[in-house]
Amino acid sequence: MDISDGRNLTAVADFFLLGFQAGKCLRVFLFCLLLVVYCGTICGNLLIITLVSTSKTLHTPMYFFISQLSISDISLTTDIVPNMLYILLNNGGAITFIGCITQFYFFGVSEVFECFLLTVMSYDRYVAICNPLRYNSVMTRTCYVKLSVITWCFSFSTPLMDSVTAAMVTFCGPLIIDHFFCDINPLLDIACSDTFIVHLEITIIGLPILIIPTIIIIVSYVKIIVAILRIPSSTGRHKTFSTCSSHLIVVSIFYWSLLGAYIFPTQEKSLNIRKLLSLLYTVFTPFINPIIYSLRNNTI
Repeated sequence: MDISDGRNLTAVADFFLLGFQAGKCLRVFLFCLLLVVYCGTICGNLLIITLVSTSKTLHTPMYFFISQLSISDISLTTDIVPNMLYILLNNGGAITFIGCITQFYFFGVSEVFECFLLTVMSYDRYVAICNPLRYNSVMTRTCYVKLSVITWCFSFSTPLMDSVTAAMVTFCGPLIIDHFFCDINPLLDIACSDTFIVHLEITIIGLPILIIPTIIIIVSYVKIIVAILRIPSSTGRHKTFSTCSSHLIVVSIFYWSLLGAYIFPTQEKSLNIRKLLSLLYTVFTPFINPIIYSLRNNTI
């Protein structure tokens, strides 16, 4: 169904998501794989949330932030994967205009939240390693709960402007998104109105969200590494580094896949690479996060 007016959010439009155009056997294999990954993501992250909530030994800032990350991972994968499974079953699928904008909004919420949360977790590790005597006085329960609330507030408010602006763009057929979810770039590719303002707005809002947390994380870990190198014994250095190695792995996977998905050129030959990278940070990263934090953590 064509969109008569891109600004009419009550109109229903068919956005056919063709991220997976494949043979039947391959689609069945991908469906089973993604279903297993999705179930594993939900179970693994729910397990971490339950453990942190019920175990008194895990009532610390670090584990509180890990549980918040699990909530974000469940939200992200639930926003993307069910519709993706529907696409694989039907060799393509449709989503309403409202559904597309809503999916993009909650995708943005999860991604912004993870950027900010990983930054807060880096600061937590910096205080724990570089200022251990002041850790309990700095990272009080009130402090880390406030940091979490502020992070959620920023995450819900920041993508709202992008979503509203994208919803005001006029679209004209064929209304086909060559992706497996409603991301901003493939969505704007099918717009027939000028998208300069949208791209400018995304750049103005997105760059600080990406650059500032990245700088804070890098500075925090530079100081952490310097502090670790000052420890005289190799056993002490290894033990100290192990307290932040899981977080460093999660940060590396998230940022490399996220940056890779958006810095590739938009030529046709790179679209499949961008889809694979998008699949990595929207589907597989939420799956491996609880594995990394549990396998590399003796307490959990």
